[in-house]
Amino acid sequence: MTVLDGFGHSRSPGPDVRAIPLSGAGDLRPNAENPAGLYGTEDGFRAVNTLRPGDEPVRLDTSGYAGARRTALVGDVGTDLAPSLFILAFLALVADAVAVMALTGGLAFASRLGGRFGGSGAAVLLAGLMLLSPATEARAQDTSADAMVMAAVTQTRLAYVATGDSQTDEDSRAGLSALSQFLASRTALEPGEPVGLDPSRDELSVYPLIYWPIDPAAATPARATMDRIDAFMRSGGTVIFDTRDQLAALPGRSGASGSASAQKLREMLAGLDIPPLEQVPPDHVMTKAFYLLNEFPGRYIGSPLWVEATPGADEVTGEERPVRGGDGVSSIMITGNDLAGAWAADADGNFFYPVVPGDARQREMAFRAGVNIVMYVLTGNYKADQVHIPALLERLGQ
Repeated sequence: MTVLDGFGHSRSPGPDVRAIPLSGAGDLRPNAENPAGLYGTEDGFRAVNTLRPGDEPVRLDTSGYAGARRTALVGDVGTDLAPSLFILAFLALVADAVAVMALTGGLAFASRLGGRFGGSGAAVLLAGLMLLSPATEARAQDTSADAMVMAAVTQTRLAYVATGDSQTDEDSRAGLSALSQFLASRTALEPGEPVGLDPSRDELSVYPLIYWPIDPAAATPARATMDRIDAFMRSGGTVIFDTRDQLAALPGRSGASGSASAQKLREMLAGLDIPPLEQVPPDHVMTKAFYLLNEFPGRYIGSPLWVEATPGADEVTGEERPVRGGDGVSSIMITGNDLAGAWAADADGNFFYPVVPGDARQREMAFRAGVNIVMYVLTGNYKADQVHIPALLERLGQ
């Protein structure tokens, strides 16, 4: 089925990988012909693990390697020049101020003032120079509700729910930030930096899309909090609930509906007026909102993307639309593919996690899925409105 390469990535087995015997697979040690991985079919498989429960890592003995040298693993080392440049700029500002005072006779006045008032004159001059330096914004201003709302109003921003788990929140922030940069490079949309929200108190209506990673260890949100989420969705907003549990679904089974994350999501949504859901059909607007897609992968692949069910052909009144889902945007989306996990990268562009199973185009398709989701949320029925198609076809015929 799948094997692990030297970097720990799950890959399809190559021609040099041999089958394992049905008996004694538990005692099999990984080797070149049988690397660690899953062997078998979707109906039944055996795992060949890299380590056994009793194995303990030991330090590599390099004494037998002639000329071997042990060095520490270091990455790219950068030097932050911002503090030094700020000090130089401030000193240049002071020098400029002194030069202006010298040319205008201000130094003579300051000298007479210093002689008359002694040390107090120097103190006044020092206080004036301090006023010239830029004041650091208070942290409370950065996180105030008014500042967040104004930032979201002046520039489109993606948002995520802060779960309280530092790693999960950093994955969400970095993932949405990378997606925003991808959007800016591929589309006309230039989103600002993503915003972490506390749904119990922050204003939600100014954000078109909120990403909510489900943490089974987190406390279930209060009913008042979910009522605010319900009101947000009713007013036109969209929430993506990502259970991030596709890896927990064993091959051959129908999804991860019994996982802890899925159970947590059921608890959260209990009591809310959730519309009927369906897997994104092939003719849905989201499959062609920007790229032509037939699936929406993330860090994992295989979990369907669930959206509000659209009317069937027998329910459509009047002129039937060629693309379903064109009358409105789904207020809720559910997936288990860990979208942010595929997008998340550091400032140097190094991705946080490998994609599984690790196809070369999976991460690119994950970004494209994110673009289609954002474009669908922002443009709605743009791609579904094909009133102009007959005129275009007629013009092409001429």
